[in-house]
Amino acid sequence: MITIVGSLNMDAIARVHTLPLPGETVLARSLERVPGGKGANQAVAAAKAGSEVVMVGRVGTDAYGDELTASLRQAGVRLDCLAVDNEHPTGIAMVSVDDQGENSIVVVQGANGFLTEREVERAEAVIAASNVVVAQLEIPLESVRKAAEMTRAVGATFMLNPAPALQLDRDLLALVDVLVPNEDELARMTGLGAPIDAAACAHLLRDTGVPVIVVTRGAIGALIVTREEEQEIPAVVSGIVDTTGAGDAFVGNLAHALDKRMPLQGAVRFANAAAAQSVRHHGAQTAMPSELETLNLLQGDMPS
Repeated sequence: MITIVGSLNMDAIARVHTLPLPGETVLARSLERVPGGKGANQAVAAAKAGSEVVMVGRVGTDAYGDELTASLRQAGVRLDCLAVDNEHPTGIAMVSVDDQGENSIVVVQGANGFLTEREVERAEAVIAASNVVVAQLEIPLESVRKAAEMTRAVGATFMLNPAPALQLDRDLLALVDVLVPNEDELARMTGLGAPIDAAACAHLLRDTGVPVIVVTRGAIGALIVTREEEQEIPAVVSGIVDTTGAGDAFVGNLAHALDKRMPLQGAVRFANAAAAQSVRHHGAQTAMPSELETLNLLQGDMPS
């Protein structure tokens, strides 16, 4: 079982020819509203892949909250640990996607910013029953820390997707079993800035006590850095329609693979393929593949 402790947002997606530069105005050719949020996306990704998933998060009492919970329920995600906020609206993400499928995102936290440690503590039973617990940084850091502490106490695997990136203290990093940043997040976490040597930055974080770091590198693939090894896992080749949610597809499917006890290298290959499958379609949650779709793409990518 997997517990996801994280955000739920309604995504407002504008389709543009090019992403705007600072100070520039561009015209969008369409605007659509789809369920999102890193936590919810990762929960849907893992559930569609076939894991039992519980969502720990917070939504408002508005129509967006209703739509988000309906999307999670349709994907088979358990909602018994989802809190409803009577004072703050459901989170919103404003997403621009260009003709190459690249995106830029601005998030208004809303109810996500008020997910409390006490609400995480109420999920004690499901965390205790989980093989993997996943968190991101679109919720209060204190709640992330509480989830990490509870996961460590029961001996499960705590996976942190440090997005949006922050420079985290060593005490929190010491509770992380698997850290999954992209290259931009890795640069911000280490304070080294871009361009970066991904391996060197990952080794810096490993030296703080994180045993496994998996750096997502888009079209390049992923880099695994552990105490024992450093290995590049090539990307799976796929046509790109929309990269929105690709990172969440990777994280959710990596959690699924680890939940099913796949070895780390195989789990990262599986997550690479799931992310590649997801970018073939528009949107985030609607683009998350089934395990069979991912395995078919992975098998087709392997040399005969």
